[in-house]
Amino acid sequence: MRRIALFDPYLDVLGGGEKYLLQMLATCEDMGYQPTIFWNEDVQKSIESRLNISFKNLKFENNIFIDKTINSFQRFLKLKEFDVFLYISDGSYFFSGARKNLVHAMVPLKQLYLASSLNRVKHLNWLFVANSYFTQSHLKNWGVNSTVLYPYLDKNFLESPTVTKERTILSVGRFFPNLHTKNHELMIDVFLKNKKLSNGYTLILAGGLKDEDRAYFESLKLKINGVKNIQLKPNISYNELLGLYLKSRYYWHFAGFGVDDAKHPELVEHFGITPIEAMAMGAIPFCFNAGGPKELIADGVNGFLFNDEKDLIAKMSDIMGDEKKQNEIMENARNYARKNFSYEVYKHNLKKLL
Repeated sequence: MRRIALFDPYLDVLGGGEKYLLQMLATCEDMGYQPTIFWNEDVQKSIESRLNISFKNLKFENNIFIDKTINSFQRFLKLKEFDVFLYISDGSYFFSGARKNLVHAMVPLKQLYLASSLNRVKHLNWLFVANSYFTQSHLKNWGVNSTVLYPYLDKNFLESPTVTKERTILSVGRFFPNLHTKNHELMIDVFLKNKKLSNGYTLILAGGLKDEDRAYFESLKLKINGVKNIQLKPNISYNELLGLYLKSRYYWHFAGFGVDDAKHPELVEHFGITPIEAMAMGAIPFCFNAGGPKELIADGVNGFLFNDEKDLIAKMSDIMGDEKKQNEIMENARNYARKNFSYEVYKHNLKKLL
């Protein structure tokens, strides 16, 4: 049997990058590979409950990347047991004995791909897989060639029922203040400032929360200061998240707000899986006009792109009173998601990659 292994130094986050790699691992299992994760804890139940990704025969092995008793040659020999090795880099690279090695290029941050003379040698046996054409373009500028592979949405998104939407604005993204922050505090400010929204709608902010980001989360609670129609939902289950998408009429995505994505690509949304999830579930997305969302959303067709707060509120005001236009955009969004993000399309593209 063919074997595939994964190491993700951020596995405990179970965010978008982890979902991307775990989808790849699970799809390879579906294609006949035996999957292994290098991690010193069995987190399969968390993967299933948080991301709805299931495995039939997943193995966890000693994390050879943090075990100080394992030297680089021993690690090379261990990886030689695998046909495919999946990795998301924190800026470090190594010689791998696996037949094929794939690096998930999730963040267009130059320092993650610096091509020193030694790294150029290490890169000879690595294939870089970008999450978007936006990320790919920046990697190319830094001398790194890559292949774009979009993720897929599972059937719970693509086959979701049509329901009567509530007066809810949803945003989904990890609660943290670093790098490509989702700008939760800005969304709260915009919502409270605009009485047409705050007097008639509920704003729900959902996402992963790690212990080290608890201070940021508490600052959001202080900012809300007991306002009933702003809700924070950290670390919710997959099923609860589905329910939020299903009932929400609008979806906000503020990642990269105010940033020039040509100068600072690392600070904007690199792909944007949550807007695609929203589109599939009939929530009309409003995304800041930068990074990955620019290649996903046709403004006014399957969603909206905005350049600043004034632009956002103007576009929301236009659509809120036009039910016919809302239904048209919802249908266009659903069709776009079904056409481009099905499991069948993804599996076909992954086979070609491997």
